Amino acid sequence: MINKIKYLLLLAVLAFQFTACNDWLSVLPENEQVSDEYWTSKEEVESVLASGYVYLRDAVPRLVQWGELRGGAIYSINGNDLQTFQVTPDDGSLCSWAPLYKVINMANSVIANAEVVMQRDETFDEAVMTSYLTEAYYLRALSYFYIVRNWRDAPLILAPYETDKISYEKEKSSEAEIIAQIKEDITTALGSGAAKEKYEEDWATKGRGTKWSLHALMADVCLWSEDYQAAIMHCNEVLDATSAFRPVFVTDPTKWYELFYPGNSNGSIFEINWDHGVYNQTNNLATQFGNGSPVYVYSEQMLLDWIDETDLTGSNEAVRSLYGAFVPDVNGDDYANASLGYVWKYSGIGMQAQVRNTVNEQDPNYMVYRVADVMLMKAEAMILSSSDMQAWSVAIDLINEVRTRAKLPVLEPVLEELNEADMLELVLYERNMELAGEGKRWYDLLRFGKRDGFKYRSLFLIDMVVAYNRTANPAWIRSVLNNDDALFLPIETSELENNRLLVQNPYYHATN
Repeated sequence: MINKIKYLLLLAVLAFQFTACNDWLSVLPENEQVSDEYWTSKEEVESVLASGYVYLRDAVPRLVQWGELRGGAIYSINGNDLQTFQVTPDDGSLCSWAPLYKVINMANSVIANAEVVMQRDETFDEAVMTSYLTEAYYLRALSYFYIVRNWRDAPLILAPYETDKISYEKEKSSEAEIIAQIKEDITTALGSGAAKEKYEEDWATKGRGTKWSLHALMADVCLWSEDYQAAIMHCNEVLDATSAFRPVFVTDPTKWYELFYPGNSNGSIFEINWDHGVYNQTNNLATQFGNGSPVYVYSEQMLLDWIDETDLTGSNEAVRSLYGAFVPDVNGDDYANASLGYVWKYSGIGMQAQVRNTVNEQDPNYMVYRVADVMLMKAEAMILSSSDMQAWSVAIDLINEVRTRAKLPVLEPVLEELNEADMLELVLYERNMELAGEGKRWYDLLRFGKRDGFKYRSLFLIDMVVAYNRTANPAWIRSVLNNDDALFLPIETSELENNRLLVQNPYYHATN
Protein backbone atom coordinates (compact mmCIF):
# COMPACT_ATOMS: atom_id res chain seq x y z
CA MET A 1 0.00 0.00 0.00
CA ILE A 2 1.31 3.38 -0.94
CA ASN A 3 1.61 5.53 2.15
CA LYS A 4 -0.29 8.72 1.69
CA ILE A 5 1.87 10.18 -1.00
CA LYS A 6 4.25 11.49 1.60
CA TYR A 7 7.20 13.25 0.08
CA LEU A 8 7.75 10.19 -1.96
CA LEU A 9 10.70 11.67 -2.57
CA LEU A 10 10.73 12.21 -6.03
CA LEU A 11 13.74 10.43 -7.15
CA ALA A 12 16.15 10.82 -4.34
CA VAL A 13 14.31 8.13 -2.40
CA LEU A 14 13.91 6.13 -5.55
CA ALA A 15 17.62 6.06 -6.24
CA PHE A 16 16.86 7.84 -9.50
CA GLN A 17 19.04 10.91 -9.79
CA PHE A 18 17.39 13.48 -12.00
CA THR A 19 18.74 16.69 -13.42
CA ALA A 20 17.16 20.10 -13.05
CA CYS A 21 17.30 20.85 -16.73
CA ASN A 22 14.69 22.93 -18.51
CA ASP A 23 13.82 20.37 -21.15
CA TRP A 24 10.17 19.71 -21.87
CA LEU A 25 10.55 16.55 -19.86
CA SER A 26 12.80 17.62 -17.03
CA VAL A 27 13.15 14.33 -15.21
CA LEU A 28 16.00 12.59 -16.95
CA PRO A 29 18.32 10.19 -15.09
CA GLU A 30 21.96 11.12 -14.90
CA ASN A 31 23.18 7.54 -14.92
CA GLU A 32 22.38 5.43 -17.95
CA GLN A 33 22.77 2.29 -15.81
CA VAL A 34 20.10 3.33 -13.32
CA SER A 35 17.30 1.34 -14.93
CA ASP A 36 19.10 -2.02 -14.64
CA GLU A 37 20.19 -1.28 -11.10
CA TYR A 38 16.87 0.08 -9.90
CA TRP A 39 14.01 -2.20 -10.95
CA THR A 40 14.42 -5.05 -8.48
CA SER A 41 11.51 -4.93 -6.01
CA LYS A 42 7.82 -4.25 -5.76
CA GLU A 43 8.56 -1.38 -3.36
CA GLU A 44 10.43 0.40 -6.12
CA VAL A 45 7.48 0.05 -8.48
CA GLU A 46 5.23 1.38 -5.75
CA SER A 47 7.50 4.36 -5.16
CA VAL A 48 7.64 5.35 -8.82
CA LEU A 49 3.86 5.07 -9.08
CA ALA A 50 3.46 7.24 -6.00
CA SER A 51 5.81 9.80 -7.50
CA GLY A 52 3.36 10.13 -10.38
CA TYR A 53 0.73 11.25 -7.89
CA VAL A 54 3.23 13.63 -6.28
CA TYR A 55 3.93 15.24 -9.64
CA LEU A 56 0.20 15.47 -10.36
CA ARG A 57 -0.25 17.26 -7.06
CA ASP A 58 2.55 19.64 -7.98
CA ALA A 59 0.67 20.45 -11.21
CA VAL A 60 -2.49 21.65 -9.43
CA PRO A 61 -1.69 25.39 -9.60
CA ARG A 62 -1.58 25.04 -13.39
CA LEU A 63 -4.72 22.90 -13.48
CA VAL A 64 -6.57 25.73 -11.73
CA GLN A 65 -5.30 28.38 -14.14
CA TRP A 66 -5.77 26.35 -17.31
CA GLY A 67 -9.26 25.21 -16.38
CA GLU A 68 -10.65 28.49 -15.05
CA LEU A 69 -9.07 31.74 -16.17
CA ARG A 70 -10.00 31.66 -19.86
CA GLY A 71 -13.57 30.78 -18.94
CA GLY A 72 -14.14 34.09 -17.19
CA ALA A 73 -16.26 32.91 -14.25
CA ILE A 74 -13.19 33.15 -12.00
CA TYR A 75 -10.36 35.60 -12.52
CA SER A 76 -7.05 36.52 -10.95
CA ILE A 77 -7.12 39.88 -9.20
CA ASN A 78 -3.36 40.08 -9.81
CA GLY A 79 -3.85 39.93 -13.56
CA ASN A 80 -2.95 36.99 -15.75
CA ASP A 81 -2.13 36.65 -19.44
CA LEU A 82 -4.43 33.65 -19.74
CA GLN A 83 -7.54 35.57 -18.79
CA THR A 84 -6.68 38.43 -21.15
CA PHE A 85 -5.82 35.98 -23.95
CA GLN A 86 -2.35 37.46 -24.29
CA VAL A 87 -0.24 34.48 -23.28
CA THR A 88 3.01 34.13 -25.25
CA PRO A 89 5.59 31.35 -25.63
CA ASP A 90 7.73 33.21 -23.08
CA ASP A 91 5.08 32.83 -20.36
CA GLY A 92 6.79 29.74 -19.04
CA SER A 93 4.66 29.43 -15.92
CA LEU A 94 1.47 29.38 -17.99
CA CYS A 95 2.40 27.42 -21.10
CA SER A 96 4.81 24.80 -19.79
CA TRP A 97 3.59 21.25 -20.18
CA ALA A 98 6.52 19.90 -18.16
CA PRO A 99 4.45 19.28 -14.97
CA LEU A 100 2.25 16.86 -16.89
CA TYR A 101 5.08 15.11 -18.71
CA LYS A 102 6.67 14.42 -15.33
CA VAL A 103 3.56 12.49 -14.39
CA ILE A 104 3.63 10.73 -17.75
CA ASN A 105 7.27 9.70 -17.32
CA MET A 106 6.50 8.09 -13.96
CA ALA A 107 3.54 6.26 -15.50
CA ASN A 108 5.65 5.16 -18.48
CA SER A 109 8.31 3.84 -16.12
CA VAL A 110 5.82 1.67 -14.25
CA ILE A 111 4.22 0.40 -17.46
CA ALA A 112 7.61 -0.49 -18.94
CA ASN A 113 9.15 -2.14 -15.89
CA ALA A 114 6.47 -3.60 -13.63
CA GLU A 115 6.43 -7.00 -15.31
CA VAL A 116 10.24 -7.12 -15.26
CA VAL A 117 10.19 -6.57 -11.51
CA MET A 118 7.64 -9.34 -11.07
CA GLN A 119 10.18 -11.74 -12.58
CA ARG A 120 12.86 -10.50 -10.17
CA ASP A 121 10.82 -10.20 -6.96
CA GLU A 122 8.98 -13.36 -5.96
CA THR A 123 6.88 -11.41 -3.46
CA PHE A 124 5.44 -9.21 -6.20
CA ASP A 125 2.05 -10.76 -6.78
CA GLU A 126 0.69 -10.54 -10.34
CA ALA A 127 -2.66 -9.17 -9.16
CA VAL A 128 -0.92 -6.35 -7.31
CA MET A 129 1.32 -5.67 -10.29
CA THR A 130 -1.65 -5.47 -12.66
CA SER A 131 -3.47 -3.16 -10.27
CA TYR A 132 -0.47 -0.83 -10.26
CA LEU A 133 -0.53 -0.85 -14.05
CA THR A 134 -4.16 0.30 -14.09
CA GLU A 135 -3.16 3.31 -11.99
CA ALA A 136 -0.24 4.09 -14.28
CA TYR A 137 -2.52 3.96 -17.33
CA TYR A 138 -4.97 6.24 -15.52
CA LEU A 139 -2.29 8.80 -14.67
CA ARG A 140 -0.95 8.76 -18.22
CA ALA A 141 -4.40 9.08 -19.76
CA LEU A 142 -5.47 11.89 -17.42
CA SER A 143 -2.26 13.82 -18.05
CA TYR A 144 -2.56 13.51 -21.81
CA PHE A 145 -6.19 14.62 -21.61
CA TYR A 146 -5.09 17.83 -19.92
CA ILE A 147 -2.40 18.24 -22.56
CA VAL A 148 -4.71 17.72 -25.54
CA ARG A 149 -7.27 20.19 -24.19
CA ASN A 150 -4.63 22.84 -23.66
CA TRP A 151 -2.19 22.32 -26.56
CA ARG A 152 -4.24 20.16 -28.95
CA ASP A 153 -1.12 18.62 -30.58
CA ALA A 154 1.86 17.48 -28.51
CA PRO A 155 4.58 14.81 -28.38
CA LEU A 156 3.11 11.41 -27.60
CA ILE A 157 5.66 9.73 -25.34
CA LEU A 158 4.93 6.13 -24.41
CA ALA A 159 8.33 4.99 -23.16
CA PRO A 160 10.23 6.20 -20.09
CA TYR A 161 13.35 8.32 -20.26
CA GLU A 162 15.69 6.07 -18.32
CA THR A 163 19.04 6.52 -20.04
CA ASP A 164 20.85 9.44 -21.56
CA LYS A 165 21.01 7.58 -24.86
CA ILE A 166 17.30 8.14 -25.45
CA SER A 167 16.57 11.23 -27.49
CA TYR A 168 13.93 13.51 -26.07
CA GLU A 169 13.53 15.24 -29.41
CA LYS A 170 10.16 14.20 -30.78
CA GLU A 171 7.64 15.75 -33.12
CA LYS A 172 4.07 16.50 -32.14
CA SER A 173 1.29 13.97 -32.55
CA SER A 174 -2.15 15.14 -33.60
CA GLU A 175 -5.10 15.61 -31.29
CA ALA A 176 -6.76 12.56 -32.85
CA GLU A 177 -3.69 10.39 -32.22
CA ILE A 178 -3.46 11.48 -28.59
CA ILE A 179 -7.18 10.94 -27.97
CA ALA A 180 -6.90 7.47 -29.49
CA GLN A 181 -4.00 6.65 -27.13
CA ILE A 182 -5.92 7.95 -24.13
CA LYS A 183 -8.85 5.71 -24.98
CA GLU A 184 -6.52 2.77 -25.53
CA ASP A 185 -4.90 3.28 -22.13
CA ILE A 186 -8.25 3.44 -20.34
CA THR A 187 -9.57 0.43 -22.26
CA THR A 188 -6.44 -1.54 -21.35
CA ALA A 189 -6.78 -0.63 -17.69
CA LEU A 190 -10.46 -1.52 -17.52
CA GLY A 191 -9.99 -4.63 -19.62
CA SER A 192 -7.50 -6.08 -17.17
CA GLY A 193 -10.20 -6.37 -14.53
CA ALA A 194 -7.63 -5.25 -11.97
CA ALA A 195 -8.78 -1.66 -11.43
CA LYS A 196 -9.78 -1.38 -7.79
CA GLU A 197 -13.18 -0.31 -6.55
CA LYS A 198 -11.73 0.70 -3.19
CA TYR A 199 -8.51 0.68 -1.19
CA GLU A 200 -7.91 -0.11 2.44
CA GLU A 201 -7.74 3.57 3.33
CA ASP A 202 -10.58 5.96 2.52
CA TRP A 203 -8.30 8.69 1.20
CA ALA A 204 -6.77 6.24 -1.30
CA THR A 205 -10.18 5.23 -2.66
CA LYS A 206 -10.66 8.84 -3.70
CA GLY A 207 -7.03 9.86 -4.15
CA ARG A 208 -5.79 7.02 -6.36
CA GLY A 209 -6.97 5.73 -9.71
CA THR A 210 -9.94 3.36 -9.47
CA LYS A 211 -12.40 1.64 -11.75
CA TRP A 212 -14.74 4.58 -11.16
CA SER A 213 -12.20 7.25 -12.03
CA LEU A 214 -11.32 5.38 -15.23
CA HIS A 215 -14.96 5.38 -16.31
CA ALA A 216 -15.39 9.06 -15.40
CA LEU A 217 -12.31 9.99 -17.39
CA MET A 218 -13.43 7.93 -20.38
CA ALA A 219 -16.86 9.57 -20.34
CA ASP A 220 -15.15 12.97 -20.37
CA VAL A 221 -12.85 11.97 -23.23
CA CYS A 222 -15.79 10.59 -25.23
CA LEU A 223 -17.68 13.85 -24.81
CA TRP A 224 -14.63 15.73 -26.07
CA SER A 225 -14.33 13.45 -29.10
CA GLU A 226 -18.11 13.55 -29.76
CA ASP A 227 -18.68 9.85 -29.12
CA TYR A 228 -21.89 10.33 -27.20
CA GLN A 229 -23.15 6.76 -26.96
CA ALA A 230 -19.85 5.67 -25.47
CA ALA A 231 -19.96 8.62 -23.07
CA ILE A 232 -23.41 7.51 -21.87
CA MET A 233 -22.19 3.95 -21.40
CA HIS A 234 -19.26 5.00 -19.23
CA CYS A 235 -21.42 7.43 -17.23
CA ASN A 236 -23.81 4.55 -16.57
CA GLU A 237 -20.94 2.39 -15.30
CA VAL A 238 -20.70 4.90 -12.47
CA LEU A 239 -24.30 5.99 -12.04
CA ASP A 240 -25.91 2.56 -12.32
CA ALA A 241 -23.29 0.62 -10.37
CA THR A 242 -24.54 -1.66 -7.63
CA SER A 243 -21.25 -2.36 -5.89
CA ALA A 244 -21.18 -1.52 -2.22
CA PHE A 245 -18.01 0.47 -2.92
CA ARG A 246 -19.38 2.64 -5.73
CA PRO A 247 -19.37 6.44 -5.47
CA VAL A 248 -22.89 7.77 -4.99
CA PHE A 249 -24.76 11.00 -5.52
CA VAL A 250 -25.50 12.23 -2.00
CA THR A 251 -28.99 13.74 -2.11
CA ASP A 252 -28.93 15.26 1.38
CA PRO A 253 -28.30 19.02 0.93
CA THR A 254 -26.66 19.24 4.34
CA LYS A 255 -23.94 16.90 3.08
CA TRP A 256 -23.03 19.00 0.02
CA TYR A 257 -20.17 20.77 1.71
CA GLU A 258 -18.59 17.51 2.86
CA LEU A 259 -17.39 17.15 -0.74
CA PHE A 260 -14.85 19.85 0.11
CA TYR A 261 -14.54 19.71 3.88
CA PRO A 262 -13.16 17.37 4.95
CA GLY A 263 -13.21 15.85 1.45
CA ASN A 264 -12.93 12.26 0.15
CA SER A 265 -16.71 11.92 0.51
CA ASN A 266 -19.05 9.36 -1.01
CA GLY A 267 -19.90 11.80 -3.79
CA SER A 268 -16.28 12.07 -4.90
CA ILE A 269 -14.66 9.94 -7.60
CA PHE A 270 -11.12 11.28 -7.83
CA GLU A 271 -9.50 14.15 -5.99
CA ILE A 272 -5.88 15.13 -5.50
CA ASN A 273 -5.07 14.69 -1.81
CA TRP A 274 -3.05 16.55 0.80
CA ASP A 275 -2.88 15.84 4.53
CA HIS A 276 -1.13 18.30 6.80
CA GLY A 277 -2.06 16.67 10.08
CA VAL A 278 -0.47 13.31 9.29
CA TYR A 279 2.06 14.01 6.54
CA ASN A 280 2.73 17.75 6.90
CA GLN A 281 1.41 18.37 3.38
CA THR A 282 -0.02 21.81 2.66
CA ASN A 283 -1.11 23.83 -0.33
CA ASN A 284 -2.13 27.40 -0.97
CA LEU A 285 -5.66 26.72 -2.23
CA ALA A 286 -7.35 27.95 0.95
CA THR A 287 -5.41 31.21 0.81
CA GLN A 288 -5.69 31.81 -2.92
CA PHE A 289 -9.46 31.27 -2.87
CA GLY A 290 -10.16 32.79 0.55
CA ASN A 291 -11.41 36.20 1.59
CA GLY A 292 -8.23 37.22 3.38
CA SER A 293 -5.71 37.87 0.61
CA PRO A 294 -7.21 36.05 -2.37
CA VAL A 295 -5.72 35.55 -5.80
CA TYR A 296 -8.86 34.15 -7.43
CA VAL A 297 -12.38 35.58 -7.05
CA TYR A 298 -15.64 35.28 -8.94
CA SER A 299 -16.20 37.61 -11.85
CA GLU A 300 -18.94 40.20 -11.80
CA GLN A 301 -21.36 38.12 -13.87
CA MET A 302 -20.65 34.99 -11.85
CA LEU A 303 -21.36 36.92 -8.65
CA LEU A 304 -24.69 38.00 -10.12
CA ASP A 305 -25.44 34.35 -10.91
CA TRP A 306 -24.74 33.42 -7.30
CA ILE A 307 -26.94 36.24 -6.04
CA ASP A 308 -29.76 35.06 -8.30
CA GLU A 309 -29.39 31.52 -6.98
CA THR A 310 -29.43 32.70 -3.40
CA ASP A 311 -32.60 34.65 -4.17
CA LEU A 312 -34.23 31.40 -5.29
CA THR A 313 -33.32 29.45 -2.17
CA GLY A 314 -33.26 32.24 0.37
CA SER A 315 -30.10 32.98 2.32
CA ASN A 316 -31.02 30.60 5.14
CA GLU A 317 -31.59 27.65 2.80
CA ALA A 318 -28.72 28.23 0.38
CA VAL A 319 -26.57 25.16 -0.24
CA ARG A 320 -24.01 25.74 -2.95
CA SER A 321 -24.38 29.52 -3.15
CA LEU A 322 -24.19 31.77 -0.09
CA TYR A 323 -21.47 30.46 2.26
CA GLY A 324 -21.29 27.33 0.15
CA ALA A 325 -19.63 28.25 -3.10
CA PHE A 326 -19.18 31.95 -2.37
CA VAL A 327 -18.94 34.50 0.41
CA PRO A 328 -19.89 38.09 -0.45
CA ASP A 329 -17.90 41.13 0.62
CA VAL A 330 -20.90 42.37 2.63
CA ASN A 331 -22.94 41.01 5.52
CA GLY A 332 -24.64 37.77 4.55
CA ASP A 333 -28.11 39.29 4.83
CA ASP A 334 -27.04 42.00 2.40
CA TYR A 335 -25.66 39.60 -0.23
CA ALA A 336 -27.62 41.26 -3.05
CA ASN A 337 -25.42 44.34 -2.72
CA ALA A 338 -22.15 42.44 -2.87
CA SER A 339 -19.58 43.75 -5.32
CA LEU A 340 -17.10 40.92 -4.86
CA GLY A 341 -17.58 37.21 -4.29
CA TYR A 342 -14.96 34.95 -2.76
CA VAL A 343 -14.62 31.31 -3.82
CA TRP A 344 -15.39 29.31 -0.70
CA LYS A 345 -15.03 25.64 -1.63
CA TYR A 346 -11.36 25.50 -0.70
CA SER A 347 -11.46 28.04 2.12
CA GLY A 348 -14.51 27.38 4.26
CA ILE A 349 -15.34 24.52 6.58
CA GLY A 350 -19.09 24.33 6.11
CA MET A 351 -22.26 26.19 5.31
CA GLN A 352 -21.24 29.35 7.12
CA ALA A 353 -18.63 32.05 6.78
CA GLN A 354 -16.09 30.12 8.82
CA VAL A 355 -12.63 29.94 7.34
CA ARG A 356 -9.99 27.22 7.52
CA ASN A 357 -7.89 29.10 10.01
CA THR A 358 -5.72 26.51 11.68
CA VAL A 359 -2.41 25.21 10.43
CA ASN A 360 -3.79 21.70 10.05
CA GLU A 361 -6.57 22.90 7.74
CA GLN A 362 -4.41 24.37 4.98
CA ASP A 363 -4.70 21.19 2.93
CA PRO A 364 -7.96 21.19 0.94
CA ASN A 365 -8.10 18.53 -1.76
CA TYR A 366 -8.49 19.46 -5.42
CA MET A 367 -11.52 17.87 -7.04
CA VAL A 368 -11.05 16.23 -10.45
CA TYR A 369 -14.18 14.08 -10.82
CA ARG A 370 -17.31 13.66 -8.72
CA VAL A 371 -20.68 12.07 -9.26
CA ALA A 372 -22.59 15.29 -10.01
CA ASP A 373 -20.07 15.97 -12.78
CA VAL A 374 -20.77 12.55 -14.31
CA MET A 375 -24.53 13.12 -14.06
CA LEU A 376 -24.21 16.36 -16.00
CA MET A 377 -21.90 14.66 -18.51
CA LYS A 378 -24.62 12.10 -19.12
CA ALA A 379 -27.24 14.83 -19.51
CA GLU A 380 -25.06 16.49 -22.14
CA ALA A 381 -24.50 13.23 -23.99
CA MET A 382 -28.21 12.36 -23.90
CA ILE A 383 -29.08 15.67 -25.53
CA LEU A 384 -26.48 15.28 -28.25
CA SER A 385 -27.07 11.61 -28.93
CA SER A 386 -30.71 12.03 -29.86
CA SER A 387 -33.42 14.60 -30.49
CA ASP A 388 -35.94 12.19 -29.00
CA MET A 389 -37.98 13.80 -26.25
CA GLN A 390 -37.50 10.77 -24.02
CA ALA A 391 -33.71 11.20 -24.11
CA TRP A 392 -34.09 14.90 -23.41
CA SER A 393 -36.42 14.13 -20.53
CA VAL A 394 -33.69 11.96 -18.98
CA ALA A 395 -31.29 14.89 -19.32
CA ILE A 396 -33.72 17.24 -17.55
CA ASP A 397 -34.21 14.69 -14.76
CA LEU A 398 -30.44 14.51 -14.21
CA ILE A 399 -30.14 18.29 -14.10
CA ASN A 400 -33.04 18.46 -11.66
CA GLU A 401 -31.43 15.91 -9.35
CA VAL A 402 -28.46 18.23 -9.02
CA ARG A 403 -30.70 21.27 -8.56
CA THR A 404 -32.88 19.55 -5.97
CA ARG A 405 -29.83 18.72 -3.89
CA ALA A 406 -29.00 22.45 -4.04
CA LYS A 407 -32.57 23.28 -2.85
CA LEU A 408 -33.34 24.97 -6.16
CA PRO A 409 -36.67 24.74 -7.98
CA VAL A 410 -36.75 22.07 -10.63
CA LEU A 411 -36.81 22.91 -14.32
CA GLU A 412 -40.11 22.14 -16.02
CA PRO A 413 -39.56 23.04 -19.67
CA VAL A 414 -41.92 22.13 -22.48
CA LEU A 415 -39.42 20.02 -24.37
CA GLU A 416 -41.23 20.31 -27.69
CA GLU A 417 -40.62 24.05 -27.58
CA LEU A 418 -36.86 23.70 -27.07
CA ASN A 419 -34.09 23.03 -29.54
CA GLU A 420 -30.69 21.38 -28.99
CA ALA A 421 -29.01 24.69 -28.15
CA ASP A 422 -31.66 25.48 -25.53
CA MET A 423 -31.12 22.13 -23.88
CA LEU A 424 -27.35 22.44 -23.93
CA GLU A 425 -27.58 25.88 -22.36
CA LEU A 426 -29.38 24.35 -19.38
CA VAL A 427 -26.58 21.82 -18.90
CA LEU A 428 -23.82 24.38 -19.33
CA TYR A 429 -25.37 26.73 -16.80
CA GLU A 430 -25.75 23.95 -14.26
CA ARG A 431 -22.16 22.81 -14.76
CA ASN A 432 -20.93 26.35 -14.22
CA MET A 433 -22.74 26.67 -10.92
CA GLU A 434 -22.29 23.18 -9.49
CA LEU A 435 -18.66 22.76 -10.53
CA ALA A 436 -17.45 26.33 -10.07
CA GLY A 437 -13.79 26.58 -9.18
CA GLU A 438 -13.10 22.92 -10.00
CA GLY A 439 -11.15 23.56 -13.20
CA LYS A 440 -13.99 22.71 -15.60
CA ARG A 441 -15.26 25.99 -17.05
CA TRP A 442 -12.83 26.65 -19.92
CA TYR A 443 -12.89 23.04 -21.08
CA ASP A 444 -16.71 23.08 -21.00
CA LEU A 445 -16.91 26.23 -23.10
CA LEU A 446 -14.33 24.93 -25.55
CA ARG A 447 -16.03 21.53 -25.83
CA PHE A 448 -19.48 23.04 -26.32
CA GLY A 449 -18.19 25.59 -28.81
CA LYS A 450 -16.10 23.32 -31.01
CA ARG A 451 -18.47 20.38 -31.41
CA ASP A 452 -19.90 19.56 -34.81
CA GLY A 453 -17.41 21.74 -36.66
CA PHE A 454 -17.70 24.72 -34.28
CA LYS A 455 -21.46 24.83 -34.66
CA TYR A 456 -21.81 26.68 -31.38
CA ARG A 457 -18.63 28.77 -31.42
CA SER A 458 -20.51 32.07 -31.03
CA LEU A 459 -23.23 30.93 -28.64
CA PHE A 460 -21.32 28.82 -26.15
CA LEU A 461 -17.71 29.91 -26.53
CA ILE A 462 -17.35 33.51 -27.66
CA ASP A 463 -20.53 34.99 -26.21
CA MET A 464 -20.10 33.20 -22.90
CA VAL A 465 -16.50 34.31 -22.44
CA VAL A 466 -17.39 37.88 -23.37
CA ALA A 467 -20.31 37.87 -20.92
CA TYR A 468 -18.20 36.69 -17.99
CA ASN A 469 -14.73 38.04 -18.69
CA ARG A 470 -14.39 41.73 -17.82
CA THR A 471 -10.60 41.74 -17.77
CA ALA A 472 -10.15 42.02 -21.55
CA ASN A 473 -11.70 44.07 -24.34
CA PRO A 474 -14.68 42.21 -25.85
CA ALA A 475 -13.54 42.95 -29.39
CA TRP A 476 -10.14 41.43 -28.60
CA ILE A 477 -11.73 38.35 -27.05
CA ARG A 478 -13.91 37.86 -30.12
CA SER A 479 -10.99 38.19 -32.49
CA VAL A 480 -8.93 35.65 -30.55
CA LEU A 481 -11.69 33.09 -30.11
CA ASN A 482 -12.56 33.20 -33.80
CA ASN A 483 -9.12 31.76 -34.55
CA ASP A 484 -9.00 27.97 -34.09
CA ASP A 485 -5.29 27.93 -33.24
CA ALA A 486 -5.68 30.67 -30.62
CA LEU A 487 -7.94 28.39 -28.57
CA PHE A 488 -4.86 26.43 -27.54
CA LEU A 489 -1.68 27.38 -25.71
CA PRO A 490 1.69 28.09 -27.28
CA ILE A 491 4.62 25.76 -26.80
CA GLU A 492 7.02 27.29 -24.30
CA THR A 493 10.08 28.87 -25.92
CA SER A 494 12.58 26.69 -24.07
CA GLU A 495 10.83 23.57 -25.32
CA LEU A 496 11.31 24.68 -28.91
CA GLU A 497 14.99 25.32 -28.20
CA ASN A 498 15.52 21.91 -26.63
CA ASN A 499 13.42 19.91 -29.07
CA ARG A 500 14.18 20.90 -32.64
CA LEU A 501 11.40 18.69 -33.99
CA LEU A 502 8.68 20.76 -32.37
CA VAL A 503 6.74 23.28 -34.45
CA GLN A 504 5.08 26.21 -32.72
CA ASN A 505 1.30 26.59 -32.71
CA PRO A 506 0.86 28.76 -35.85
CA TYR A 507 -1.15 31.45 -34.05
CA TYR A 508 1.79 32.25 -31.79
CA HIS A 509 4.33 31.82 -34.53
CA ALA A 510 2.49 34.47 -36.51
CA THR A 511 2.03 36.88 -33.61
CA ASN A 512 5.54 36.64 -32.16
